[in-house]
Amino acid sequence: MTMSMYKASVPIFVQFLTSLSAVLDKAAAFAEAKKVDPSVLLDSRLAPDMFPLVRQVRAATDHAINAGARLSGSEVPSFGNNETTIPELKQRIARAIDFLRSLKPDQIDGSEGKEIKITFPSGQVREFTGQSLLLNNSLPNFYFHCTTAYDILRHCGVELGKRDFMGTPVQM
Repeated sequence: MTMSMYKASVPIFVQFLTSLSAVLDKAAAFAEAKKVDPSVLLDSRLAPDMFPLVRQVRAATDHAINAGARLSGSEVPSFGNNETTIPELKQRIARAIDFLRSLKPDQIDGSEGKEIKITFPSGQVREFTGQSLLLNNSLPNFYFHCTTAYDILRHCGVELGKRDFMGTPVQM
């Protein structure tokens, strides 16, 4: 049985980015109710050697848009990486979702065997097929950063549950 690369990527990214945006709404409400400067939440991390919340959200959006762009053959959108507030992070997520929603199934389906080379900032080049990029790199990294963002906020006391993390499946 063949699985659609589009359905295994775009709707998943949109579902979890939408839930991440809603989690940030709860973080903003928490900060206001507890009289906590939101930057305290944005700069929080689970361990000294881990990225803070703001960077976790950026990484989640980056993995989603990079996968969508590479699988579809589109240009990777450039985001500034200069968000310092919850509204700015929510705007970044919205831009990522808009980009993902602009992609059509026929742009991504059939990309399983597509050869994709990625040059990392270190200069290292990794070669993937479309399927290995999605299943072994993009989705695991995306889930890691979404989960870590959620966990940072839970650790800070924001009342979140599994349904907040999971969100609602989207039909695309």
